Amino acid sequence: MHTTRLRQARWAGWASVVANIGIVVTGGAVRLTGSGLGCPTWPRCTDESFTPHGELEFHSAIEFGNRLLTFVLVAVAVLLFVAALRTRRRELVRISVVLGLGIPMQAVIGGITVLTDLNSWIVSLHLLLSLLLVAISVRFLQVLDRPVPPARGPGVALAWGVVAAAWVVFYLGTVVTGAGPHAGDANTDRNGLDPAQWSQLHADAVFLLLGLTIGLVVTLLVQGAPRKAVQAALVLLGVELAQGVIGFVQYFTDLPVLLVGLHLLGAAVLSASVTWTLLRVRHP
Repeated sequence: MHTTRLRQARWAGWASVVANIGIVVTGGAVRLTGSGLGCPTWPRCTDESFTPHGELEFHSAIEFGNRLLTFVLVAVAVLLFVAALRTRRRELVRISVVLGLGIPMQAVIGGITVLTDLNSWIVSLHLLLSLLLVAISVRFLQVLDRPVPPARGPGVALAWGVVAAAWVVFYLGTVVTGAGPHAGDANTDRNGLDPAQWSQLHADAVFLLLGLTIGLVVTLLVQGAPRKAVQAALVLLGVELAQGVIGFVQYFTDLPVLLVGLHLLGAAVLSASVTWTLLRVRHP
């Protein structure tokens, strides 16, 4: 019975990871198709109705469909909470509660986004919270494995540096997006910053992240760290390189929608990977 409960909790944890990555991708689809104001108000879709009125237009369908995915997240959060309760482990329950509270926070931020006509700074919070929820979902899976007490040393310190650099990259990426052409609606104002200058700063942060990750891999090898920690760091390096290639190609090809969407997916995967690497190094 205990093994069954742990298996159910693991499935629920993975569902949380996938669902929160999925909402990043679908949210990106809303912006990239110019459907951000397909439902021009919140919490209703129109002033008269919670659903699009009359014939369902393309932009309304995209925006309303993304809103409906909130109910999928709620269902996953409930399953995760119940599964955590069944394990009778307080830390798992606490993490599941935090993930559950993230959903109404996302809904409120999404509503403010619509009511402020897709203000780019608010939109950035929407994405950053989703990336954080992905990271917390990964933490749930790690706690499920009953990790040993945290280790110390240069490898752990460097892993924290990699995480910090990754979040700088995430934030600068949202700033670049706010200065770029994909606003979510043709009439939405951008943040007024120079896209070229902020793209360069974003690229510099990416190079810093790559350098720190390479340093982490070397440090772990020299220290004779556990094989799974080294593997996690190598996977992270691979994700960073793939994400970097997509970023450079999309920049020099004038930001095609498909590549921008892949870049958003890559950001969510990177959030999961960098979190997993830290946890593997910190709890060998």
